[in-house]
Amino acid sequence: MSFASDVLAATLRNSTPLLYGTVGETYCERAGILNLGIEGTMYASAFFGFLVAYTSGSLLLGLAAAVAVGVLAGALMGLLTVTFGTNHHVAGLGLTLFLIGTAEFANRLHFRGEQALATIDPFKLWDFLGVEILAQYALTYVGFLVIVPLAWWVLMRSSLGLNIRAVGENPEAADAAGVSVARTRYLALMIGGGLMGVGGAFFTLAALGSFTLDIIAGRGWVCIALVIFGRWRIGRGVLGALLFAFVYALQLRLRLIPELAGVPFELLLALPYVAVIAALAVSGRNVAYPGAYLKPYRRA
Repeated sequence: MSFASDVLAATLRNSTPLLYGTVGETYCERAGILNLGIEGTMYASAFFGFLVAYTSGSLLLGLAAAVAVGVLAGALMGLLTVTFGTNHHVAGLGLTLFLIGTAEFANRLHFRGEQALATIDPFKLWDFLGVEILAQYALTYVGFLVIVPLAWWVLMRSSLGLNIRAVGENPEAADAAGVSVARTRYLALMIGGGLMGVGGAFFTLAALGSFTLDIIAGRGWVCIALVIFGRWRIGRGVLGALLFAFVYALQLRLRLIPELAGVPFELLLALPYVAVIAALAVSGRNVAYPGAYLKPYRRA
C-alpha cells in the first residue's frame, strides 16, 4: 500500500467515530442543548457494547446495547436539562463523570482476576473491488452513505427536523405553534445519544476488538469542537471530522519515516488537535449560535 492510499484509508476509518459523534451532537445543539455528556456517552457505549458482545458472542447485540446506552444517556441528559433545568455545563460534565465511572467500575467488577486483556473477534474490513482505500468497516460505509444524508434530510427537510430547529431557535414561538418543546428536545437528545453510542462502539467492536481505559481519548470533546467548526451544519461538521482524521492518520505515518525519528512523538501526536484549534480560530469567529442555545424553557 502506498503512503497516500494508506493515509486516505486510515482517514476514513479514523473519521468514523467522529462522524457519528458530530452528527449526534449536532442534533442536540440544534435543539438548544449543549451535550457535554458526549465523552461519557461514547465511553460507556464502548464498554457496554463490548461487554454484551463478549458475553453473548454477537457483535450486533453488542452494537444494539451501545445504541441503547447512548439513548438512555441522552434521556438522562434531558431529565437534567429539560425537566430540571440544570445548567448544561454542570449536567453534561456530571453525566460524563458518572458514565465513565460506571463503565470503569463495571469493567473491574466483570473482568477482575483475568490475566489477559479480554478480546472479541471484531467486525471485519470490507474489501471492495480490491481497492485499498475502499477496505473499510461496514460502520464506515453506513455512516457516510446512509447516516449523513439521512440525518441531513431529517434535520433540514422533515417536520421533525423543523421542530428540532424551531425549539433551538425560538422555543416560545414553537410552543405557541403547538410543538412540545420538552418532547422535541428529549427526542433530539436521544437520537443524538444513540449516534454517539455507535461512535463509541466503533472502537471496541470494529477497530480494536477490546476495551481499554481511556479508549475514547477525548474524541467526544473533539466532536463538540467540530460542531462549532461546522456551524451546526451536518455536512461541514463531517468535513471537519475528515480533516481531524486526516491529520491524525498523517502523523501516525510520519512517525515511521526514518528522517523524522528525532522529532518527539508528542509533537506529532498534538498535530490533529492543533489543526482543530486552528480551524476553529479561522472559522469560529462571528458564529451565529442557535437562538435558544443553553437556555432552559418553562411554559408561562
